[in-house]
Amino acid sequence: MLKLTSLIAAIGLAATLSADLQQAQPARWTVHAVRYATLPFRVSGLIGNLPAAERDRSIDIAMMVWVLRGADNRVVLVDAGFYREKFMQQWKPAGYAKPSDALNAGLAIAPEQVTDIIVTHVHWDHADGVDLFPRAKVWIQRDEYTHHIDDTGKPLDRAIDGDVATMLHILKEQGRVNLVPGDNQEILPGVRVYTGGKHTYQSQFVGVASRAGTIIVASDNVYMYENLERRLPIAQSVNPASNMSAQARMLLLAASLNRIVPGHDPSVFERFQAVKPGVVRID
Repeated sequence: MLKLTSLIAAIGLAATLSADLQQAQPARWTVHAVRYATLPFRVSGLIGNLPAAERDRSIDIAMMVWVLRGADNRVVLVDAGFYREKFMQQWKPAGYAKPSDALNAGLAIAPEQVTDIIVTHVHWDHADGVDLFPRAKVWIQRDEYTHHIDDTGKPLDRAIDGDVATMLHILKEQGRVNLVPGDNQEILPGVRVYTGGKHTYQSQFVGVASRAGTIIVASDNVYMYENLERRLPIAQSVNPASNMSAQARMLLLAASLNRIVPGHDPSVFERFQAVKPGVVRID
């Protein structure tokens, strides 16, 4: 009986040690940024509370998506860009490539290889391209989805384009949309989403376990490094105080400004290791 008890205890200890080891060695992802277009933009539309003398400054912002590669051939996009012709005509982006083509050219990732897309928020330039990737599961905050899209697929808020609303509704009806139930959720091993950025009603940003530590893909919850360096909120926020709190949280989670990736800063492609033109490795 003693031997059996000892064996059971040993098995329990081994299971505990195995669980501890798995926690100590979490999933590791590689992180890339891929630029697919450029748009001229006033800095005052990106950085809030600028002095009057700085409000006419312009910058060519980077339109980008972020690629997370993990074990078991998992390929996760953070946002999916845009491709519909009406946006092309309205914004006339320079150096444009369809996001799916940019991924294929830059990282040899075909559209059907993308397994998941994390939609940080519903704006056209981040969500319009979701249906370019026919096999991907979609992850979006539940409150972001239900605030913007009704049960028939109609938009409920001017922040979302009608075609984007219809497309996301159709994907949800097909069972491809996962509604994330709030803050600090690990949606995949080593990939966690956080709320509070307040670019839209319930925008989210992403924490990724990489070999370099936690990488924060901020998307539009931080437009530019200048937001972080000058401690200024984004210009387009439904709650600037919450946005500032989210920025502070990002710095805490990443433990370094160099492991945070803003949504549109062209210097991302100067700060990190170039893989190909328009592609950098973040980790």
